[in-house]
Amino acid sequence: MSTAGNARHAQKVARVAEQLRRRTSKAPLSRQKRVVSHQVPKVHDKKYTDEKIDLRDFDEILEIDAERRICVAEPGVPFCRLVDATLPLGLVPIVVPELKTITVGGAVAGCSIESMSYVYGGFHDTCLEYEIITAKGDVLTCTPDNEHALIFQMMHGSFGTVGILSRLTFRLIPAKPFVHLRHETHTSIDSYLASIWSHFERRDVDFMDGIIHSPSHLVLCVGDFVDRAPYTNRYDWLKVYYRSTATRREDYLKTPHYFYRYDKGVTNVHPKSFLGRLFLGKFLGSSEILRLAEKLRWLVLSDERPDVTVDTFLPFSRLKEFLVWYAKDFGHFPLWVVPYARVHDYEWINDAVWAKLDDRLMIDIAIYGMKQRGDTNYYRVLEEKLQELNGIKTLISYNYYGEAEFWQIFNRKNYDTVKAVTDPDNIFRTLYEKTCLR
Repeated sequence: MSTAGNARHAQKVARVAEQLRRRTSKAPLSRQKRVVSHQVPKVHDKKYTDEKIDLRDFDEILEIDAERRICVAEPGVPFCRLVDATLPLGLVPIVVPELKTITVGGAVAGCSIESMSYVYGGFHDTCLEYEIITAKGDVLTCTPDNEHALIFQMMHGSFGTVGILSRLTFRLIPAKPFVHLRHETHTSIDSYLASIWSHFERRDVDFMDGIIHSPSHLVLCVGDFVDRAPYTNRYDWLKVYYRSTATRREDYLKTPHYFYRYDKGVTNVHPKSFLGRLFLGKFLGSSEILRLAEKLRWLVLSDERPDVTVDTFLPFSRLKEFLVWYAKDFGHFPLWVVPYARVHDYEWINDAVWAKLDDRLMIDIAIYGMKQRGDTNYYRVLEEKLQELNGIKTLISYNYYGEAEFWQIFNRKNYDTVKAVTDPDNIFRTLYEKTCLR
């Protein structure tokens, strides 16, 4: 780490810690960040009226150690800037989320995964150390094997409720300038699942995700880093990546363009029309769309009948059962499919949930932009079905759990243990309050 960068970082940490130590109010406190939040915007989100603590300058890459394949960065660094810095050294983060402006801190707090997750798990699973500022202004260094090991593990999926993440250390992986993709087309769920399992067992590709266009048109997208490409495509203006998987058998992309092939939207692309993409597509990425949705939330969003945007994690052994049920009861396609290795039994999930799981592989079925029909609350239907199938869903969007039910899924004992150290007065709210109450 450079001396100047280290000094700047120490000054930032000291400033925030001192503000927290001097604070006498017990009112809830939200973060003011440079990059827009990638949680699903909600009309009545309490963050809009909370007091704020300014973290906008926590956006510096502090060190890239190419020999050890280690990066140290502040939480506000977006992955697009991180990849720009590491790729010239022949390295990239092991898991790069699909949207350009997701930050490294947000990837930990909100459970980011992508197409290398079938081997490595989530981005958080590649992290080695966190520096955390508690609500009382204490500064803790947390690793998986020091006295703050439980705090380290509980930062993942915490949505900012157990302290302020101020610095991360994480691993990098060798990379090449291009990615060669092959799109395997399947006409049955059985064939599709067999291919996923085969690649998982053999670990014979660098990347694996997929698009289910319909119950009889399932595409598995596998790819590898390569040194050269006969041509390249990019999907950041007129072309739509998920649609290309329905017609192309292979593709070549520059590595950054592969990482952000979904930045205009995974399966709910914006702008939706060709003319909209022609005139506005160059200027409207995920960050701009989210910022507009927040600013215009009273006009464009509804807390009464919100569109279904959710990531559901299914044990591989129950995936066929889920997809058959989903096609009958939901019928919304396409779906994004991200295989996700069970590399660690996360401490923030209830032990009773893990006790029912034998699978080494989970599958994220991402449902984005589904319009709700009739009087049915499809979010709630999903919550109930997932519990039946030993699945779980991320908390990035709308959640309808009762509090007792919520803590049957998430680990209250571990959460309360950490919260007592990092936020005893609950100024960052509890996980249930922040993600389920409106």
